[in-house]
Amino acid sequence: MPATADLEDLVRAAVGGVGGSDRPGQLQMAKAVERAVEREEHLLVQAGTGTGKSLAYLVPAIAHAVRTGKPAVVATATLALQAQIVDRDLPRIAEALEPLLGRRPTFGLVKGRSNYLCQHKLVGGFPDDDEDALLAMGQVDRERSRLGDEVTRLREWAEVTESGDRDELVPGVTNRAWRQVSVTAHECLGSRCPVFADCFVERSRAAAAEVDIIVTNHSFMAIDAVEGRFMLPEHDLLVIDEAHELTDRVTSTITDELTSSTVSAAARRAGKGDAAERLAETTELLDDALADLPEGKLGRLPERLVTALQLVRDAARATLSELKPEKGAEPDGGTQVALAAVQDVFDTSERVLGEAELDVVWISHDQRRGSVLRVAPMSVAMMVRDKIFDERTVVLTSATLELGGTFDAVAGTIGLRGAGSPAWEGLDVGSPFDYPQQAIAYVAQHLPPPGRDGAGSVVFDEIEALVRAAGGRTLGLFSSRRAAEAATEELRARLSDTDITVRCQGEDQLPTLVREFAGEARTCLFGTLSLWQGVDVPGSACQLVIVDRIPFPRPDDPLTSARTEAIGRMGGNGFMAVSATHAALRLAQGAGRLIRRGDDRGVVAFLDSRMMTARYAGFLQRSLPPFWPTTDTELVLGALQRLDETAPDPVPVAEPGARGLGGAPLVTAGAVPVARSPRTAVTGGHAWSEEQDEELRDGIEAGVELPELAEHLDLALDLVTARVNQLGLELPA
Repeated sequence: MPATADLEDLVRAAVGGVGGSDRPGQLQMAKAVERAVEREEHLLVQAGTGTGKSLAYLVPAIAHAVRTGKPAVVATATLALQAQIVDRDLPRIAEALEPLLGRRPTFGLVKGRSNYLCQHKLVGGFPDDDEDALLAMGQVDRERSRLGDEVTRLREWAEVTESGDRDELVPGVTNRAWRQVSVTAHECLGSRCPVFADCFVERSRAAAAEVDIIVTNHSFMAIDAVEGRFMLPEHDLLVIDEAHELTDRVTSTITDELTSSTVSAAARRAGKGDAAERLAETTELLDDALADLPEGKLGRLPERLVTALQLVRDAARATLSELKPEKGAEPDGGTQVALAAVQDVFDTSERVLGEAELDVVWISHDQRRGSVLRVAPMSVAMMVRDKIFDERTVVLTSATLELGGTFDAVAGTIGLRGAGSPAWEGLDVGSPFDYPQQAIAYVAQHLPPPGRDGAGSVVFDEIEALVRAAGGRTLGLFSSRRAAEAATEELRARLSDTDITVRCQGEDQLPTLVREFAGEARTCLFGTLSLWQGVDVPGSACQLVIVDRIPFPRPDDPLTSARTEAIGRMGGNGFMAVSATHAALRLAQGAGRLIRRGDDRGVVAFLDSRMMTARYAGFLQRSLPPFWPTTDTELVLGALQRLDETAPDPVPVAEPGARGLGGAPLVTAGAVPVARSPRTAVTGGHAWSEEQDEELRDGIEAGVELPELAEHLDLALDLVTARVNQLGLELPA
């Protein structure tokens, strides 16, 4: 790296490359990352929305990778941020830094195997999923027709995609359809596969193996570290963005479950051997043992369940021996799938029977699958400390790491507190936004505290008044899917005299709903957990965020209750350490959906009066951005009406574009080629021809507006918008 290329020069160049402006917090964070790497210490950085934290860690990470020759790994929690970094941020930063670094920085995207098309499965190398579940529901004809249409579309897409990455496919397909063309890591034949050379996963990982920045997700990173898979190359810098999600993602990664149907399916895949028949016979015993148990945490395993699990475990062990190929032989696709399914049954039953000190075992009831036995660790703090923080510098960043004004709560969940914890620094670089001037935090203090029976008419009256005043433009964050659906149904009826549309999570794929919400001013989007974080809708489409109640975890949640009890036994306040901390994090994330850029304005409305009256209210309030607070309903309604009357046009959200091997986009903003392919570029499942691209360029140059171009090409407007963005075409003012 040239000696003149110091960090400030690099940051300045990168900011110019992405079309940004100088932000003190951004440079402060970049220097802190550089300092942490030099000192080999860990860093927790709270960087508010608008700080430009992606650039603040990417620039020093790139500089470190170029200087040392070792890659840096960036792990995110959401696909949305992953796509932003790979498709938008890194291409522009790489172009801007090339003159200063002497070469163009490189980057790649690494995901789990099941996120990619499997070439071997596409040509019939693996058995299709069986249809027993559909037969049981009497839905074979209808579901088979839909499944066939989706698989046909996937096969057509497989002919044009460069990456084979599921996230490139818009609109998406059902999980059942995707399973027909993908395999899990345990099912994969690896280097024994007859089409190994054409494998999307192997080609993508090979392309990403020599890059400077590797982008992945929390789960993949956790599996690699915890299970020692070594799927990621050796690295000494790990950046964890959306770090408030880390413990939940790690916990989810090492949570196992067992049902009678998974045992039955494993036995079916194993075939007709004696051991497989014994495994099939244990299905009814396990089903009976689980059916007798109520939902909730199991303090001790009932004797009947222990007996059933022992029989399942022993039969699974024998089946694994029966399936093992003869010496020198290799398993085919069907055998590998069977081995993976039976191994999963064996491992889970063995783990539950082991009753590890930190493991929590519980029963939940699923309408489709019946009783489900689950096991998860009560805490992953020591595991994260030992497996993730060892032998590398880790930078953790998020807009919400300080809860109640301190890093202690988050640090404790990831093993950075207590005896033997490694050295770390906590830093809050603030936000460039003027929150008190840009946003109002409104608490509807006159409403009764939320009850167990759901929202009453007085709550719906409040939502209706707020939505009408805002003219739509509302993101509704609800504590449960049932609450979101009830509010959607009620508001649709109440707003039938207006042109305001209310959409609800689950009615379409979430990216599609978000694009619709972002593009139409008089639209509301109601939903639950997935909308509380990761949704980025800047501009006038979102000027009101409604939070129906404080998002405490359910008191009967097995992991919550186990953690609360454990802290209580040690003399701590379990409610504040677990439930209040969880709620503060969700509230901060939810409120953060409102202000996404410097000219955004709006209101966050909390419909839970406990935000003002409860003893923990101050802790929750200190975890939020410093919005201007009020309980004055009329003031808020007037502010929303004025915002609606003066609002500019919404800012549409573009569809994701096609990616090449290694995850880099085929074309970046500014029409700078990043990866070349003999295949045609794909946007939203549509393959663009050179002639269509030329028509786009000619039309834009002639001043033709996008809706007219879309009509001319007979394509959806969002497809045309996405392709224009990919080509870096400048729209007429």
